[in-house]
Amino acid sequence: MFSPENVPLDLLSPILENLERKDLNIAALVNWTFNRASTPLLYRKLDSRIINNVLFHPATTLLKRPELAQYVRNITETGSVQKMEAYYPTIRRDTLAALRLCTNLYRLTWVDDTETPDENFYPFIDVIRALPVRSLAVRTQYDMGPEVWRELENVDGIEVLSVWTLEGPPRALQGWADTLGKTLTHLELGRCAGVPPTILISVFMKMPMLQDLRLKGAPSAAIPAIVACLPSLVALDTEYLSPGIYRSPLTPLPRLKRLTVRTGSLDVLGPQSLWPWTNALIPHQGTLETFTLSSFAVHGQMPVNPAFMNRLIEKHGSSLRDFNVGMTQLTLDMVHSLCLKCRELRALVCSVASPDVESIERATVNAPRLQELRLHVQWMPDGNKADSHTDYHNNWPVPLPRPHFGLGHFTENQARNFMLRPDSQLRAVGMGDNVYTGRWVLRDEGQHLGTHVDRFGGGSGQVFEVTRNLSMSVL
Repeated sequence: MFSPENVPLDLLSPILENLERKDLNIAALVNWTFNRASTPLLYRKLDSRIINNVLFHPATTLLKRPELAQYVRNITETGSVQKMEAYYPTIRRDTLAALRLCTNLYRLTWVDDTETPDENFYPFIDVIRALPVRSLAVRTQYDMGPEVWRELENVDGIEVLSVWTLEGPPRALQGWADTLGKTLTHLELGRCAGVPPTILISVFMKMPMLQDLRLKGAPSAAIPAIVACLPSLVALDTEYLSPGIYRSPLTPLPRLKRLTVRTGSLDVLGPQSLWPWTNALIPHQGTLETFTLSSFAVHGQMPVNPAFMNRLIEKHGSSLRDFNVGMTQLTLDMVHSLCLKCRELRALVCSVASPDVESIERATVNAPRLQELRLHVQWMPDGNKADSHTDYHNNWPVPLPRPHFGLGHFTENQARNFMLRPDSQLRAVGMGDNVYTGRWVLRDEGQHLGTHVDRFGGGSGQVFEVTRNLSMSVL
């Protein structure tokens, strides 16, 4: 007879990892076996909260049961908690004492919206040095001051670093770069506005191991020169702010696999220098796997430049897996060429103008590996149908027909037709607010969650289930 107490821990733990915290609490009460498997997961990630002026802090439990500290891998501390000393006089001392017990701590996140982040954070620096912290995130409203940054310059072994300070002088890690460069692989600098490009370049030249970089506020013209200092870089998330002039790098750029560009425009035609600038960041053949563009235009939707699409498909058609330009508009011919020539394409997210669903189906039929299709559709009257099928291989201006949002409705049957095309791997399709997911299930399988479920199949065995989820937004 089956008994839950006899389930091996090495089988039970991977199953329980998929539960939310409230469900882990329940699992810990089932029996001793489940308790032993759930406890390390419950204490793997801890944070503190203030609810109705009542402080809930894990230090209380860790000091009473120090054996639980060995399971802690990720802690989030907040400066506002330290300001509760009037009500909890020992909170700072207890927090530091509990933190010292976490000898397997990997990540520490510090969040501080008070006016004294230097006073709050300074006592934690010695504890950070003593622990095997490899990931550090600092997010403050105000700058922590030169004394704190001088002390941080002596913290070594950091592999993942994130720094966001909204007010005060921007921090470009000048004094810390020599120490960080030995181990740092992931970096997020949330505020570089006003830092001269020469300083940024001198800092990044000391970080040859950096693989993932998120940079906000750096001069757009200097980005190619900055990434040229990073031979190991494979992922870049940066902003395009405005065109400018800066010397071209003499060393080759790294082979980026993931590129995210964030920009905005007051002009519906978009920032025209964006497209050649983006192409300049990915010059190598067949390296880019993921391209994401996060943009907005005050007047209408910004179109993707056709010359950019031509070059992107030509250079990276063999490697591109995810193409997400959000609300930026492609023509149906662009979509068709993307699906036809990028044979590894798994996900496509964009805006498109179309007279009907069938036109979209024809444009995406040649994507054998496509698994996710999310479109913001401007439904056009039939009279504009020809305008959406301009010759893609010519450098024509992108047509912007007058949209009619009342036309068109994406149904379950149409979604099923997309998913059940020959050799199709498509399992998530969204047009506007109509989002459908599909999967094969056993006929006798029970009820499933979802707003609406529609099944297709005959006889015994498997049926294809299409679920409509109105709570999801496409973009």
